[in-house]
Amino acid sequence: MARHDLFVRLGETLYRVERPWGDVPRGVGVPSDVACDAEGRVYCQLRQDPTTDPEGPAVVVLAPDGRRLAAWGGGDVADGHMLSVHPDGRVFVVDRDAQEVIVFSPDGKRLGGIGRRHRPGEPFNGPCDVAFAPDGTIYVADGYGASLVHRFTAEGTPMGHWGRPGDGPGEFSTPHSVWVLPDGRVTVADRENNRIQVFTPDGSWLADWTGHHKPMSVHGGPDGTLYVTDQVPRLSWLAPDGTLIGRCRPVLNGAHGMWLAPDGRIFLSEQNPSRLTCLVPM
Repeated sequence: MARHDLFVRLGETLYRVERPWGDVPRGVGVPSDVACDAEGRVYCQLRQDPTTDPEGPAVVVLAPDGRRLAAWGGGDVADGHMLSVHPDGRVFVVDRDAQEVIVFSPDGKRLGGIGRRHRPGEPFNGPCDVAFAPDGTIYVADGYGASLVHRFTAEGTPMGHWGRPGDGPGEFSTPHSVWVLPDGRVTVADRENNRIQVFTPDGSWLADWTGHHKPMSVHGGPDGTLYVTDQVPRLSWLAPDGTLIGRCRPVLNGAHGMWLAPDGRIFLSEQNPSRLTCLVPM
């Protein structure tokens, strides 16, 4: 049963914590990520262990009130790690161990993909996350076997990449999540280096935002602020210059994924325990 007696505060905003949220199937995978479309529909990424989990969907689509609308992708996705909803409604699923970003229609029809499936290094080697710039450029954080951020045109044509292993400016140790701010700056959760790195659209280093313990997910608001989940566990809200606005502990063991809904709610995907959490502004 959902609990509605928990509250957290970010900055001046009080949120009611609703968990577990939504009709997410149990026993067929863990909620690895979550995203919303412009109409407020919620897309939950389920990651399965092929040795222990029964066959099930890779993506579950929920109405804004949590009702299950659809479930799809089980036959297409091998190891769904994160997903993002494009402004045009397409759903991009990062299939980590298959080395591909798969593009789906909102109803689950496969439309194409980026990367050569099951071919590490062509170009991905354990990709983590995908994000979109205002000009249509696609960015992919390639963090498990590589230490790279890739750029692609809106059509998926490669435009180059940047990064290498290390802890200096522009170097990565598991670039786990990526988000593009409204002004085009690219933010990357450099997980094992405990920081957010900020870049120009073409990959020139701008800044480190430190003070985040193994950041897992980054997601921006329309006002240029940035939300960060980490493994303390906590949720941080940052100003466009990286200054901390607020911080709270809305989950038990850290949120692997996150999305800010059009109505201001914040959705968090938890893997242990396995559930979605929704923060509702009061």
